[in-house]
Amino acid sequence: MATAQQTFNKTQWDAMNYKSKDNLLRCVREEAERMFALATPPENWEAPTASGHWQVRDIIGHMVDVTEGYLNRFEIARNNGTAPDPLGLRIMAQSLDEHALAFRQFSQADMLKRIRDDFEQMMSVFDAATAEDWTGFTPSHPYMGPVPTFIYAVFHLVDYGVHGWDIREGLDMSTGLSSDTADFLVPIMFILWQNTTEFDKLGGESLQVGIRVSGRNGGTWRISIDPNGYAYQAGPVDDLPAVLEFDPSSMVLTAYGRFNGGTSYGDQALCDKYRSIFHAI
Repeated sequence: MATAQQTFNKTQWDAMNYKSKDNLLRCVREEAERMFALATPPENWEAPTASGHWQVRDIIGHMVDVTEGYLNRFEIARNNGTAPDPLGLRIMAQSLDEHALAFRQFSQADMLKRIRDDFEQMMSVFDAATAEDWTGFTPSHPYMGPVPTFIYAVFHLVDYGVHGWDIREGLDMSTGLSSDTADFLVPIMFILWQNTTEFDKLGGESLQVGIRVSGRNGGTWRISIDPNGYAYQAGPVDDLPAVLEFDPSSMVLTAYGRFNGGTSYGDQALCDKYRSIFHAI
C-alpha cells in the first residue's frame, strides 16, 4: 500500500513554485479563519498567549500592522515608488511589539473588522499574482528589503500559523501546528536561521551540524557556520559530529523560539550550542 509520503505532489508544497500557489493560499486562509474564530469571543480578547506578553488582542494588532504594511509596500512597488530603507531584523521584535500594543486603544469589534478587511485585500493581491509576479515582483519588505511575492504569502502563513498556535496554547487548547502549515514552512526555517545568527556567540570558531526533517519537505541538510556566515545545503549528515532531528512542526516552533524541540544525536553540547546562537524576531 502506498504511503502518503510516496503519493503527494512535491510541487504543491514548494512555496517558490507558482504551481503551489492555490495550495499555499488555502493554508493561509484556513489558518486565518481559525485565528479570527478564536479572537471573536469577548472573553478571549485579553487572554494570554504563548507569544511573550502579548494577549490575543495584541496578535490581532500585529496582524493589522504587518498586513497594512505589506499592502502599502505593494502599492509603492506597483507605482514605481521608492520605499523607505529596510530596518533590519535586529530591531524587528522591538518594533513589531510597539506597533502591536499601540492598537490596544481600539475596540475588539473595530479591530476584528479591520483585520478581516485587511486580510481580504491581501488575499486579493496574492490571488491576482501571476507566475511572473510570484518570484519576479519584489516589493520592499519593511525589515528585509526587496523580496518576491511568494515570500509575503509565506510570511502570512507564518504569522497566522505560528501566532494561531500561540493563541491556542494560551487558551490551553490541545491542538498542535497544522501539518500542512508546518510542511510548507520547513524550507523557510533555514533562511530564518541564516538571517538571525548571532555570530559573536561562536567565539571565532566554526560549527558544523546536520539537520534531519520528516514530512513533505523532509530530507537532510548540512549546516556550516563560521564568523563569515551561515551556509546550508542538502546532503548526507551521518559523517557530521552532531545531528538534530525534527518533525516539521517541532522544527518550525523551535526556529521561532517557542520551545527547544527536536532530538539531538552525537555531540550534545554542539547541538545545544546550535540552538543558542539565534536572536528572536
